[in-house]
Amino acid sequence: MNKSNFPKGRKLNRITSALLAGSLPLFAALSFPALAQETEEEKESFENIIVTGTRMTNRSAADSPVPVDVISGDEFRQNSSSDVQDMLRTNVPSFDVNTQPISDAATIVRPANMRGLSPDNVLVLVNGKRRHRGSIISFLGGGISDGAQGVDISAIPSLALKQVEVLRDGASSQYGSDAIAGVLNFLLRDNDEGFELRANYGSTYEGDGDNYTISANAGFSLGTSGFVNVTAEVRDVEGTIRSVVRDDVAGMVDAGYLAQSDFSTINAYTNEVPQYWGQPDVEDDVKVFINSGYEFSDAAELYLFGNYGQRTVTGGFFYRNPVTEGSQRGGVYAGPLVDPLTGLEDPNGVHSVLVGDLDGVGVGGSCIAGIPIGGNGNVFPDPDFLAQVQADDNCFSFIETIPTGFVPRFGGDNEDMAFTVGLRGDLEIGNGLYYDVSAQRGSNRTDFFINNTINASLGPDTPRDFKPGGQEQTETLFNLNFVYGVDVGFESDLNVAFGAEYREEEFDLFAGDAASFALGPLASQGFSSSSNGFGGFPSDTSASQDSTAFYVDLEADVTESLTLQAAVRREDFSEFGDTTDFKLAGIFHVTDDFRIRSAYSTGFHAPTAGQANITNVTTQNVNGVLIDQGTLPLSSAAGQLAADFIESQGNGRPDLGPEEAKNFSIGFSADIADMSWTVDFYNIELENRVALGANVDFLDALNFAGGGANYGSVSEALTELDSAGIIDRQNFIGLDDLSQFRFFSNSFDTTTRGIDVVGNYSFDAWGGSSRLTLAANYNETEVDDVGTLNPIGEGRVAAIEDLLPNLRGNISWTHTQGDFRTLVRANYFGGWDDTGNGVDDIDAEVLIDVEVVYSYNEYLDLVVGANNLFDTYPEENPSAGSLGQLYSEASPFGFNGGMYYVQARYTY
Repeated sequence: MNKSNFPKGRKLNRITSALLAGSLPLFAALSFPALAQETEEEKESFENIIVTGTRMTNRSAADSPVPVDVISGDEFRQNSSSDVQDMLRTNVPSFDVNTQPISDAATIVRPANMRGLSPDNVLVLVNGKRRHRGSIISFLGGGISDGAQGVDISAIPSLALKQVEVLRDGASSQYGSDAIAGVLNFLLRDNDEGFELRANYGSTYEGDGDNYTISANAGFSLGTSGFVNVTAEVRDVEGTIRSVVRDDVAGMVDAGYLAQSDFSTINAYTNEVPQYWGQPDVEDDVKVFINSGYEFSDAAELYLFGNYGQRTVTGGFFYRNPVTEGSQRGGVYAGPLVDPLTGLEDPNGVHSVLVGDLDGVGVGGSCIAGIPIGGNGNVFPDPDFLAQVQADDNCFSFIETIPTGFVPRFGGDNEDMAFTVGLRGDLEIGNGLYYDVSAQRGSNRTDFFINNTINASLGPDTPRDFKPGGQEQTETLFNLNFVYGVDVGFESDLNVAFGAEYREEEFDLFAGDAASFALGPLASQGFSSSSNGFGGFPSDTSASQDSTAFYVDLEADVTESLTLQAAVRREDFSEFGDTTDFKLAGIFHVTDDFRIRSAYSTGFHAPTAGQANITNVTTQNVNGVLIDQGTLPLSSAAGQLAADFIESQGNGRPDLGPEEAKNFSIGFSADIADMSWTVDFYNIELENRVALGANVDFLDALNFAGGGANYGSVSEALTELDSAGIIDRQNFIGLDDLSQFRFFSNSFDTTTRGIDVVGNYSFDAWGGSSRLTLAANYNETEVDDVGTLNPIGEGRVAAIEDLLPNLRGNISWTHTQGDFRTLVRANYFGGWDDTGNGVDDIDAEVLIDVEVVYSYNEYLDLVVGANNLFDTYPEENPSAGSLGQLYSEASPFGFNGGMYYVQARYTY
């Protein structure tokens, strides 16, 4: 295969038409008196042959009817981070991914967005084959990614990549579900010789976040007709802390209840702050990829590629406050209002610490309802009542065993593996029939752990560390593809591609240890069940679905100037019925240097087996108050109760099916002197989006199930409904503290529109060679309809429309001179709204990256660089004291500040 350097492919994408209007004259006016111009031969070497978005074998990116960016592996890796998602964010302005400090399972597999759409609205391929999804469903997705189950792109080591192709258009009719915002195709290295070793170390300017990566790639020949290419990577990333001491904790410190030296006792991680926000720790991150092929003849080439990877990711949770009024953790510390003289319930009393009666209320001895709180700062439990509870073996409060509160430490062990095997070649049938038959299987599994927490319902018998279980996504695919050329009198043969695909996906939940989901003896007294912060799965469950698809894809150069493409695909799902989608696209060469292209297509995204069957309860910050929010599958007992409640409101009964999309794009590409430009406008209409709807009050639903009862708490409602035979309490384990619930259904409609601009200019200067690349994206999404059956809330509408910057772009200058290569890159992030913290109109920022490479000899390169050279941070959170969050976790460029790195590369 051609191993060019893909100099046009860097394509730092996108900007507005206004920016283009300003940029073109600017670049056209640039004059470099001492510059030597490129030769025609050099220009021809810039031609990038693509395999994404077309099934013709000789289609270049410049002649594609739809925009395709080509990023060479070397250019892709010019970054301080070795995480492929961070590299994509740098190279593709319409791609967004954030650090996830307190996001439950989303901390382990970060949700990413392309064109502001959900992670599962972009299709990910490896070597042109669909990549399996990750095991994580992002329940805390910042509003944009809520409920998404995307691909774990971080499982791919960057050194394994030959190039990355980014199709910026809808392609469901060619590839199937998910190809709405675009397609990411990661092409693996296929060299049959050579060896490359890289060692990278980096750290933040603050001195934390130390990270290292050691990776190696080697190519081997299989006789004279085959190759094996192997990449291995080992990576470790230490966490960061970007927090302040919470106001409630500061109050306890000032009152003398708590000492700062106790912070590490509270969180088991750091003495800097009680609750920490920052980059999670990534340990034992190991990745291995293999790519191989053996050509028996022109008619048969056997190929195989696959991977294995594992990593452990750990981060923090919210602080469980023991004594501060209004901040006490419900179900653990927060007791009823009590008489300060008796400790018995009194609606006009003071706040208290919850006390449990270990042998049961009304059995044996009795206990006070709560330990009154008062004293200096109103944070001291009454010492006499506390001593009374401590002295009575039948009474218990967590203020006895964990008096300073606690911060759970949550994480997961992730394992990813996949293999693909296939046979392809050209058969001497007619004009020649190309075939490609393949089988593949991939899985991603996460086993969770949560430490430094409790199951409050177990009282003094609770463990502090739990294994809440795990979840796994497994996919099996069989593909049969054919391509045949037919002479119909066009400038080229009519390329007729057709084929079929069978795909099966399975989502499995694995039960946690017994204590992680136990309904302990204190559950009926207001103490929460299950491991606090992330409840365990009570049993193993498995759900699966399959689909069968057939497609036809036509493409031809009708004349020397006109290329047309048409595709249609029909796919039938076992759970959601069938869908038929099509695509029409074309490109017209007005001149040799100016081309116009346009495309219209329909697309779809089918719900995953995990989305249809997952149960999850997470702790959320809602207006400064921590509450438990849950997701319930409609097929469960709790889900049916929820569906009954929703139906009673007169909007119908919820169901779940595919979402549908309409894509339109039009643009042009132009060669102006020694520059190349592409400009593309797109419009994406999404209907019946698969999403988690607005939160519904769980207690209201339980009161409805009780025939209009007026239960005082969820725990009371579950107990009474179970006693009445209306529900089976065992089907509601882990839901005692659930304040709100939501479910997956087809809900709202959106329209996304924007403009991509890409410009490249290569030249010789000052005795060396240089290249300027500009790319920008303007993107806006509008919620057209919030839905009626399961409407999304105002907060999510705001996040979808305003959380991400509308304008992102970058411009980079690379220069090679003698033994030195330099990179300077300016990254622009437009203004945005921090919808999670209610802070609007955050200013735009420009971050500068630099890198210098010194070629010590023909084998060894030494690299030093910095990302965010001037240590830029997002605006500080004005309510940082509420939960200790110094910077918004939604910052489009992170919140770690500047980072430097050094690297050594050895190749031969």
